[in-house]
Amino acid sequence: MKKFLLLLFVCYSCESDPIAEIVPKDKWMFVACEGNFGSSNGSIYMINQKGDVKSIDDIGDVVQSLEVYKNKLFVIVNNSHKIMAYDITVEGLRLPGIEISTENSSPREMKIINDKLYFTNWNSSDVKVLNLITYSLEDSIKVEGKPESIEVDGQNLWVGIQMNNDYSDGNKLLKINTSSNSIIGSYEIGKGPTSISIVNQELYVANTYYDSNYNAYYGTTRFNSIEEVSDIKYYGAGVVCGGSVMEFSNYNSSSIDSKIFRSFEGGAALIGKDLEIIKENKLGSYEPSQVYHIEAHGDYMYFGLTNYTDINQVKVVDVFNKEIASYDVGLFPGDFAFWESN
Repeated sequence: MKKFLLLLFVCYSCESDPIAEIVPKDKWMFVACEGNFGSSNGSIYMINQKGDVKSIDDIGDVVQSLEVYKNKLFVIVNNSHKIMAYDITVEGLRLPGIEISTENSSPREMKIINDKLYFTNWNSSDVKVLNLITYSLEDSIKVEGKPESIEVDGQNLWVGIQMNNDYSDGNKLLKINTSSNSIIGSYEIGKGPTSISIVNQELYVANTYYDSNYNAYYGTTRFNSIEEVSDIKYYGAGVVCGGSVMEFSNYNSSSIDSKIFRSFEGGAALIGKDLEIIKENKLGSYEPSQVYHIEAHGDYMYFGLTNYTDINQVKVVDVFNKEIASYDVGLFPGDFAFWESN
């Protein structure tokens, strides 16, 4: 197993000769490993800056998503209908954590702002609000359809309706004001929004939808939140793997003015100004059917891979498309979250 390199920085005092060493920060990467649907073997894997790996096993049925807020890790366990809250320490997670029931809501994805955790739900067709001071559910914002992806622009939430109530492909993007917890905008975008990334005033949405024979089709939507207009690009069937779209802010290209990547053919490729996929700048080259989730953080792109049996790994790729680390993790690595000490 390869390990992350620790960078030691030194600072020099203008008034004294001794060199003062700045101690590197402790860091943890958390990996949501879903486990088998209908089982309780979902887990959280933890990897620190030294490459040490720990895990918390048997958390529940489908560990769906993770979010770090301050010094806590919040974990949505979808088919157990609960949220877990753990304190984060330099040693990892403090057990046993706090368990909050979501009342059979089938929770999916979450974002946190101002000590409020907003999370999407399929069974209850709403966005619920969890107060992180009292750990109580204090509000519910009803929507039409099955909400999935969720992002925050600083004040407003943006929520993608992945499916309609009849389980046909949804194509709505909702704008929710967090002061009033009310929907203040509804917009048509590409079918099947699976993830959202916000860059300045533009929202990029990965789309995945299906025909009557369950063949998958893929696309990307760019929504201008000021002009309230959408650009939609469909790529066809079997072109793109997965449904991740992300800003890789530390990536630089001398020839392409873009930092938006979308999952594509076993990796992640830049999205151009016309939403075209720029294959030449693809990062990662894995078996497309094994790519379960992709996320960018800092200087690296993180890939969650699975073959649904014995291969369950996290691959770490740098901006030069070099794989620098590989870790074996639990079943179906589907989300990442990152923490570093103060």
